[in-house]
Amino acid sequence: MKKLIDDNEKEISEINMTPFVDIVLVILIIFMATATFIVEGKIPLNLPKAETSEAKEIKESKIEISIKKDGTIYINGNKILKNQIEKQLEELKKKDTVVILRADKDTPFENIVFVVDKCRKLGIEKYLIETDKVQEKS
Repeated sequence: MKKLIDDNEKEISEINMTPFVDIVLVILIIFMATATFIVEGKIPLNLPKAETSEAKEIKESKIEISIKKDGTIYINGNKILKNQIEKQLEELKKKDTVVILRADKDTPFENIVFVVDKCRKLGIEKYLIETDKVQEKS
């Protein structure tokens, strides 16, 4: 078995950690850069607040519909035109589909009614309204 020796005929017994540290730092930078893009993919909204707000785990198939203040509608994070909503919902709906409705607190109510009406027209009857929990003052 060969041994590693240096110029002075001494056995090299250390491992050079510099390349290892370089690789770890590059991986860390890549992780940090990509983590900023993975933030749950939610459309930023100013959700209404509710005291009874709670997190629920949904086991059924779900469709997340977000409505921005200006009336822009997103289905599962993809911007959609109002005249395409019905077609998109038809493609995504399954037997027990639950619609998670996320609407900016300043969204005109007619936009919410429009979306719910399209869902009901397609037979989607289960809804969850996403809200933020009211922070208790102590």
